[in-house]
Amino acid sequence: MRAMIENSLIYRLITAIGAWIDRQWQKSRLAAIISGSGSGSEGSVVGKAGSAVHRALCSVFRALKLDRLFEGSVFTRKYFWMGAAVLLAPILPTAAVLVLALIAIGSVVLTYAVDRERRAAASPVKKWFVAYALVYAVSAAFSMALESTLSSTLLTVIFAVFAVAMLDTHRTFRDAKRLVTLLVVGGTVVAGYGILQAVLGRETSAHWIDEELFSNISQRVYSTLDNPNILSEYLLLVIPLGVALTVNAKSANGRIAALVSTAVMVACMFLTWSRAGWVGLLLELAVLLVLMDRRFLLPGLLGAVVVVAFLPQGILDRLLSVGSMEDSSAFYRFSIWTGTLRMLRDCWIAGVGPGAFSVIYPQYSLNAAITKHAHNLYFQLMCDSGVPGILTFVGLVVSAVRAAAGTISRGADRERRVLLLALLSGVVGFLIQSVAEYSFYNYRVMLVFFIVIGLIGSLSLRETEADR
Repeated sequence: MRAMIENSLIYRLITAIGAWIDRQWQKSRLAAIISGSGSGSEGSVVGKAGSAVHRALCSVFRALKLDRLFEGSVFTRKYFWMGAAVLLAPILPTAAVLVLALIAIGSVVLTYAVDRERRAAASPVKKWFVAYALVYAVSAAFSMALESTLSSTLLTVIFAVFAVAMLDTHRTFRDAKRLVTLLVVGGTVVAGYGILQAVLGRETSAHWIDEELFSNISQRVYSTLDNPNILSEYLLLVIPLGVALTVNAKSANGRIAALVSTAVMVACMFLTWSRAGWVGLLLELAVLLVLMDRRFLLPGLLGAVVVVAFLPQGILDRLLSVGSMEDSSAFYRFSIWTGTLRMLRDCWIAGVGPGAFSVIYPQYSLNAAITKHAHNLYFQLMCDSGVPGILTFVGLVVSAVRAAAGTISRGADRERRVLLLALLSGVVGFLIQSVAEYSFYNYRVMLVFFIVIGLIGSLSLRETEADR
């Protein structure tokens, strides 16, 4: 199976595209500024500037005796604040999560301010996060609707910086595993609340249901994320981590707890009635199981046939309606995509600016399909920041895949390998659903995606491979 995958046209095409993007990045001036050349990150302009800022910060703290003032302070407990942000990201409102992220970033800065010898972890993933944040910051300066751009840019940049700080802080396998556990706990709480909504019969917006085509659907749960499609996007990132914790559990109680958490999240996924979410879940679990052990391939295919044969008619009808123009939501998306492509013909190089889509799009809309976003992550990234934005996003994902593949090829132990494969499969499912949804519309989901990518980078650090 592995040979078939590696020799397939799709695999070679994806590998070639990723390698080309990586080569272009390494040759670019931006890479030299951010990453440096052969001397490593400390030789880059950003690396030198960071070292200078670090020295200056340490000097100021010592001169003002701030190091003593903050000694033992709750604000220096970086692991606590990082963990709180990871756990509560899908639960609290965006403003509260932003405050937690800022405190966590500040606590990491404090650790550098009181330790002149501390050095940042070198990771390709971190460099791409920096590039992504810089591209969004620069795009904001040229936005066609500056007032709409500021909050979007601020949240994107801060959450990308949070991922950098998290990656730099959690350098041990034990730390990364704790964050994975917190993600699963948060996912279980969110999914449990979604199931509770279904039990209590919480009212569902008519905009989420095509009553003519799906009269059997009376409710779609949305939990703490305000929208069933957004909830499914979030669950796609977390469900594989529940599977990984189940496989890696060292005790029967731990395995039961992880299995129950996973089952709760899967049940909630079905209650979202998100077709793209279901397809993403099926594919990501297939990727995870086959990559963990190719012997899952045949049982998985047989299981899929059995499941499809016994699916309730309502779910089967919902799945078969994917792409049907009789479905109002599919027709609506098609109209939005057509209008978005018309807009991109005029501004594909630099985009219209982060958050400016809803202001500019009405000039290009079709069939009165007015919307706040493109209902496609990749179109939206192009609209926000043009070619640089989509390239840095692809570079970020490719760098995470390459880092994970490198770690696995170096003979990572089974527990680390399972976690890396679970994180990667979650990214796969998320990116699949992103074809039909703007997955970053909810900034908390964007933060969770950044956390997942950051965890891949953290688990791939060479310095942590022997640290249990």
